[in-house]
Amino acid sequence: MATDVEVNVEAAPNEPECNKLFRMVMKYKGSDLHLKVGLSPSMRLGGVLRQMQMPVLTKEEMERLMYPILTPRQKHILDDEGGVDFAHIIFDGDLETRFRVSLFRARGRLSLVARRVNNSIPNFEKLGLPPVMAEITQYEQGIIILAGVTGSGKSTTIASMLQYINERERMHILTLEDPIEFTFSDSKSIINQREIGIDVKDWHKALKDAVRQDPDIILVGEMRDQETFGAAMHAAETGHLVFGTIHASSAPSTISRILDLFPREMHAPLRQNLAFNLKAIVAQKLLITTKELQAQGITRVPTNEIMRTNPTVRKLILNEEDTKLGDAIRIGKEEGMQDFTESLRQLVVNERIERSTAFEVAPSVETLKMALKGINIAQPGIL
Repeated sequence: MATDVEVNVEAAPNEPECNKLFRMVMKYKGSDLHLKVGLSPSMRLGGVLRQMQMPVLTKEEMERLMYPILTPRQKHILDDEGGVDFAHIIFDGDLETRFRVSLFRARGRLSLVARRVNNSIPNFEKLGLPPVMAEITQYEQGIIILAGVTGSGKSTTIASMLQYINERERMHILTLEDPIEFTFSDSKSIINQREIGIDVKDWHKALKDAVRQDPDIILVGEMRDQETFGAAMHAAETGHLVFGTIHASSAPSTISRILDLFPREMHAPLRQNLAFNLKAIVAQKLLITTKELQAQGITRVPTNEIMRTNPTVRKLILNEEDTKLGDAIRIGKEEGMQDFTESLRQLVVNERIERSTAFEVAPSVETLKMALKGINIAQPGIL
């Protein structure tokens, strides 16, 4: 672990003592706070974990620091399930900084990992997202899915898409989140944000209420089970534009990930629904930038795989030919589609990431090497 960071901030009067640690992350513009019994508090700066110049945390200190910031419901979930996710907010006058907190037990002791969420919502250009993202926000109805692992920036990308709409369209945008990660200010749109467990009892109630609240756009924070995805699909079928996230490694594999949520006998009708209501899947990974960009304060950049549901993709989904979706993406360049290989090629050519970084995450190292040389591999027919 990297060298220590000097601690020179204090919690504000009448606020929880643990806020001293959160404020340290804010001061140094770190991305994450890590607390574990037996270690000094740490933060992630520029992608590197660095310890604070503080004594190691004891079991009793962790409980003393953490319990005051939990609601009774959150404390119950922690005790019952062994872990709880929630938002923790630090106020500075009228400004607020939000942290997405995961508090959990490890070997019987509390540990915490908290991700700092930026106050401002960056636009597509600042995030390094491809221009086609603007087009994807313009569907009138259907479902748009952001796929990726935890920490891949899915929530930030969706927030940027919703903010793009907010600044340009007169819509009612309803978000259902657990917890709320970005706070929006109404611009041209009206935005209502509901946090599960605080504003509404549970996902079932929130999704049931949603269709009666006259939304044009609904954000379902994470489509984690059959009920959540089924409700999101129903909202899309009834004329709403629905955004959601899912844990999947690529755009094509997202289809099988969705199917896995449902029993086999439901797959055929689900494929029908996906073929006609799914508008786009954007899979995303975050990569370390070049040293030159890091010196400018840009430490991460997204690589994106984008699949839009054109007639070819629709046919492949209906015919259970998911293995050919990658080919459909590669030949869909004119519609703004791209696979990870093409995205990585662009990032290397534009000197956003090192070649070695690209090769570490490339689906096929040899294919990427040829792409960097300007050699395109002919794709087999998929029709």
